[in-house]
Amino acid sequence: MTQVEQELAQAAPAKETVLTIGVFDGVHLGHKALLSEIKAQAKQLNALSCVVTFRYHPDELLSPNKSLPYLTSLNQRIKLLKAEGIDLVVTLTFNPALAALEARDFAGLLKEYLKMCSLVVGPDFALGKGRKGNIEYLRRVGQEMGFSITTVPPVEVNHETVSSTAIRKALADGNMKRVESFTGHYFSFTGKVVQGEKRGRKLGFPTANLDVHPRQALPPFGIYATLAHIGGKTYQSVTNIGIRPTFTEGRRTIEVFIMDFEKDIYGKELRVDFITKLRDEKKFSSVDELVKQMTEDVKQSKNILNSLGNK
Repeated sequence: MTQVEQELAQAAPAKETVLTIGVFDGVHLGHKALLSEIKAQAKQLNALSCVVTFRYHPDELLSPNKSLPYLTSLNQRIKLLKAEGIDLVVTLTFNPALAALEARDFAGLLKEYLKMCSLVVGPDFALGKGRKGNIEYLRRVGQEMGFSITTVPPVEVNHETVSSTAIRKALADGNMKRVESFTGHYFSFTGKVVQGEKRGRKLGFPTANLDVHPRQALPPFGIYATLAHIGGKTYQSVTNIGIRPTFTEGRRTIEVFIMDFEKDIYGKELRVDFITKLRDEKKFSSVDELVKQMTEDVKQSKNILNSLGNK
């Protein structure tokens, strides 16, 4: 049994599935349109809604020099997909064997192991070796194997097609509102709290220093109004991404000042939601000037975060 067969076999759905396949990086509005369709079909057919996703982006294998940053980690993707009401999320390892699998054989495995009765995809979808399994091909295979094909058109926001690429560009521009308009949720990531230089503590603003995966897509250097999630609770916060130029410029750090919070959280996982960018990072002429600006950042952040209400 190949690795892909082992991973599919672990799912063992109790009944037929309506499924879609993709990386689903960011779980954006375009993805959610696909998810809505598979949920509607699953309800109608008394089947399970199922998403087949990949542990790593196929481009990591197919275009290793591309080094595509990811918007959501695998765990985050699975949580977001489950939050959309998907019954079954199956993760596959995109390895050379899977890349070499012919479209017909891949479809056959989905039919055999996941009891696929319907496949819901975007109009440009293709699977299998050399992406030969396009919509037209899969319709023919589906007639033979006993599954249907449904295509869902792309979603547009302000006349722009929603895509992971468009979201990465908005993120790189620091436009958090645009990212949110494409995804329907705040941009966020999770990192482990690690030891820092404790400089913030001396200034009266103790921060949690986050260690994140090197492939994690990040907003540009700057100060952001954020929400910090730890221990099942949410706190208002201000997050700095940058190199702390007022002191000695060094490696990039991510520092989160959590308001009204004094617990020791070293080694814990912390999730940060980015609401809006407050300002660019800048070099101050004195520590006093920096502290004055940090006080203003916290005040501005509170005003922004308080205005969110129950959003």
